[in-house]
Amino acid sequence: MAGGNGYIGNVLAEYYRPLASEIIILARKAGASNGNVRTLVWDGKNEGDWATELENSDLLINLCGKNVNCRYNTKNKQAILDSRIDPTGLLGKVIAKLKYPPALWINAASATIYRHAEDRPQDEFTGEIGAGFSVDICKAWESLFFSFETPKTRKVALRIGIVFGKSDGVFPRLLNLVKIGLGGQQGNGRQYVSWIHEQDLAAITGWLLEHPEIEGTINAVSPNPIQNVRQMQVIRSVYGMPFGLPAPEWLLKIGSIIIGTETELILKSRWVVPARLLNAGFKFKYPGMKEAVEECLKKAQN
Repeated sequence: MAGGNGYIGNVLAEYYRPLASEIIILARKAGASNGNVRTLVWDGKNEGDWATELENSDLLINLCGKNVNCRYNTKNKQAILDSRIDPTGLLGKVIAKLKYPPALWINAASATIYRHAEDRPQDEFTGEIGAGFSVDICKAWESLFFSFETPKTRKVALRIGIVFGKSDGVFPRLLNLVKIGLGGQQGNGRQYVSWIHEQDLAAITGWLLEHPEIEGTINAVSPNPIQNVRQMQVIRSVYGMPFGLPAPEWLLKIGSIIIGTETELILKSRWVVPARLLNAGFKFKYPGMKEAVEECLKKAQN
């Protein structure tokens, strides 16, 4: 796993720990070995000894990319782009040189590549690509990934939605808002949230390894996207909070400046569905928001 020392990398490492003979994480800082998980240092820009570890590997997952939860100033925009393009380009060049390259290369991508949609869901077949900075990043990232000729390596770009999990990601932050009575709708509440439970995301990567007929772009989202107002109602209900003050758009704009983020992350309507996964028979363990929140809350309280 390239860039596998973050939140999603930790989820995947735990998922594969009982399944894989060895898990190698490429990270910018050295880490202690832990059972069958080993960390190697790389910079995401230059070849090194780590490249030989890709030989004869079953699966390469590239998770590299600066967190987009920041202000979109010139410096951060360049860092967001470079942190995705540089590692993807490096991995593509290394794979081209290997005699026995990875059987499957999964590259992280984002469901935000689709347009703001409140009228109809966006899938891999009829979905419409959006416009703007975030979409441009997604397009450049996927374009580079698919530009590499890898006849021995199947490629899948995983367009990931908002990940729900117990320890990190969006859920603990939403739960904190609910706990202090601020868990109402954000903006007008009509914007759709395309989300996925962390365990379903991990299971998708394993399922893809077992289905060699699948390649190209895959929407890694729950089959049941939910509007923001309903999402917050579900979290409040499961937690047991009877009320939640709303956050109008003007307040979100002020708050985003104070905490150093962008309102797009909250207000863009991502109505995305996993048509290819459903058509191919993938079964979600947490298809609905209620059961996902119940599981996250149970784990968070343990």
